[in-house]
Amino acid sequence: MTTDHLRPGRGLDDATVTAIADELAEATRSRGTIERISTRYPEATIEDSYAVQRIWRARREEAGARLVGRKIGLTSKAMQDATGITEPDYGVIFADQAYRSGDTVEHAQWSNVRVEVELAFVLRSPLEGEGLTIEQVLDATEVVVPALEILDSHIELAGRTIVDTISDNAALGAVVVGDVELGPRDRNLAWIGAQCFVNDEVIETGVSGGVLGHPAHGVAWLAGKLAQHGDRLEAGELILAGSFTRPVWVHPGDRVRVEFQDAGMVEVAFR
Repeated sequence: MTTDHLRPGRGLDDATVTAIADELAEATRSRGTIERISTRYPEATIEDSYAVQRIWRARREEAGARLVGRKIGLTSKAMQDATGITEPDYGVIFADQAYRSGDTVEHAQWSNVRVEVELAFVLRSPLEGEGLTIEQVLDATEVVVPALEILDSHIELAGRTIVDTISDNAALGAVVVGDVELGPRDRNLAWIGAQCFVNDEVIETGVSGGVLGHPAHGVAWLAGKLAQHGDRLEAGELILAGSFTRPVWVHPGDRVRVEFQDAGMVEVAFR
């Protein structure tokens, strides 16, 4: 690999970053997986992986996809222990990745399918900059809704690093949103418990404070990270604040239901 066109904080040149983004785009189309980027390019940095993600995002938008939100990943100890990755990451959510509770989805549209339990923030005003507080996040929030994230990794799972997950749009497959809308101060958002059922069997439980102590901290972290990349959260965006359960594998024919304390439930069936 040449070192032409290296950018600050980057270990890969532009041509290599673009080639990786193209690989991931093809894996998305074919529902396949590729070899770990971190194995093939040990010099790759976090900035390289976000550059890959930005190219992947741009390709989708050029094809007509519409951005409706963002996801934050790896914010809880449960998820960090499950993946061996010790810092958060983020990705984008497009309109064709958003479902409502009660929908039936095609299991085969994703290459490997797991679900996580989350709260999502719908913003009424933009959020921008580093060092935001919980109160600033709540002031900018219209409602908080229960949500289920469907994970879909296009990079082999074993041994992934933060470089791999970020490049892969933080492994987002889709989001399923519940019908209950909470005002940002209607409940103590650090103490919303949830039970995740697969085919009526409880598989995972958790409490929302598992996300950095309070899920609004996840949103504040994201605003700060985006500021470093010259971006911000916009009014109307849906922000998945991060999972407070470990990922649960699901298979064709499974029915998943998550019951949230004082926040309704989210259901989805995998055809």
